[in-house]
Amino acid sequence: MFERRRTKGMGKVVRLSLLLFFLGLMIMILVVYRMYGKIFVSNVSLPDAPAIIYLPQGATFPELLDSLQGKGALVDEEAFVWVARKKKFGETIKPGRFKITDGMSNNDLVNMFRSGRQDPVMVVFNNIRTLDQLAGKVSRYLEGDSAAFADWLLQEDLPGTYGFRKETFPAMFLPNTYSFYWTSSPQEFCERMHTEYLRFWEGDRDRKAEKIGLSREEVSTLASIVEEETLHSEENRRVAGVYMNRLENGIPLQADPTLKFALGDFGRQRILNVDKAIESPYNTYKYKGLPPGPIRLPSIEAVDAVLDYEKHKYLYFCAKSDFSGNHAFARTLAEHGRNAREYQRALDRRRIYR
Repeated sequence: MFERRRTKGMGKVVRLSLLLFFLGLMIMILVVYRMYGKIFVSNVSLPDAPAIIYLPQGATFPELLDSLQGKGALVDEEAFVWVARKKKFGETIKPGRFKITDGMSNNDLVNMFRSGRQDPVMVVFNNIRTLDQLAGKVSRYLEGDSAAFADWLLQEDLPGTYGFRKETFPAMFLPNTYSFYWTSSPQEFCERMHTEYLRFWEGDRDRKAEKIGLSREEVSTLASIVEEETLHSEENRRVAGVYMNRLENGIPLQADPTLKFALGDFGRQRILNVDKAIESPYNTYKYKGLPPGPIRLPSIEAVDAVLDYEKHKYLYFCAKSDFSGNHAFARTLAEHGRNAREYQRALDRRRIYR
């Protein structure tokens, strides 16, 4: 009888122990599941489009939270904060431009911010005449402001660092679209542009430049004039051919855009004889050969037009009187004179005197 009671009592203890064990196991599974959910389950809801947030130098964890909430990205802010603390993230915030996408977990977010894994920004610049303008354009995409970029680009000694003179330095910056990190400094921007410049020229373009007897900087200088002269790019190679003919024959380029550059006024629609007397190394009416450097940042298309200039016998050209942006080309001065007078009469009819 005693043994039977003892056996029954032990059975109850075993059953109770098993119940407690399975209950504890269920609680542990629930805790683990909740922890797993906080860490690895999606905590970002952006079904329409990704969100971009910018964290400047010196940003704090509360500012990061504000940015995430400002974009409406977090489903559960407390869960994100909990994971960040568990992963010891928050004391130091790396700056950058970060892309938040739908379905990201707290673990994804923390790992991205902690490693500083930025989403690149596409920096686009074209139709630029001066380094000041370049600074303003680039600063629209990157963290540094235009003053910081201008101060760096306009340093007296900077061109020599890359093998340029002050006058030829603009040739290093090839208008195009480039992938940068938002935090790229002015120095990093210049280093990248120098790398791109070398990559652009080395090989086929260098061989073409040597074949036509011009240096890289001279090609860029002539390309900048060609680009200022033409409204329609299909004329680039022909205009480049005119200037190459004049260079080869020792004839001054007589390029109006170089006078506009010297005068600091690209808006002029009419060049007068008094303008042609200005004392400047960029006055190609007064001085033979190419000016000291580019009068704008020449486009890749214009550079290639010079390298593959059209072979012909034209020595002159002027804008057509229909103001189409096209040009009338001439082999002789007499023919050019007729074209020029026709254009000047058209300017008079429109009362364009400057």
